[in-house]
Amino acid sequence: MQASSLSSPDALPEPGEYLSFTLGDEHYALDILKVREIRGYEGVTRVPDTPAYILGVVNLRGTIVPVLDLRLKLGLERARYDAFTVMIVLSLDDRLAGIVVDAVSDVVRLEAGQIRHTPELGAQVDTRFISAIGTTDERMVILLDIPSLIDWADAGADAQASAA
Repeated sequence: MQASSLSSPDALPEPGEYLSFTLGDEHYALDILKVREIRGYEGVTRVPDTPAYILGVVNLRGTIVPVLDLRLKLGLERARYDAFTVMIVLSLDDRLAGIVVDAVSDVVRLEAGQIRHTPELGAQVDTRFISAIGTTDERMVILLDIPSLIDWADAGADAQASAA
């Protein structure tokens, strides 16, 4: 079985470099190859009748990009946006999406032995956006499954609605 296939519950993400960021006191990370750019948070154009976690859209050099508040998407409390708030622009399947996070930490390199399965947390805990747990000498990071995290059906509809 290939480790890069996340279709199996036994599959783990590939070793490599991950962009680490914080939401509150917790550290999260995502595959650095999915990151197009990191920007300071700027205002968005709100699109009516969208889920609360979709903040709206921004015009990124001529491309309309949906922006998600990652705290709300993960069921965390809303944070106040300030000078340290960051938007990470992700590229996946030739589409762009922005996610708002509290702060970007660093790039961490995780080897195969540092990537562990997500523990069973019970039926009440939604772990569908978590692909694994990464461990370093300093801390643990929650590795996010970007394709599951970004619901293109919702995000794409928002971008199309604002472009019309």
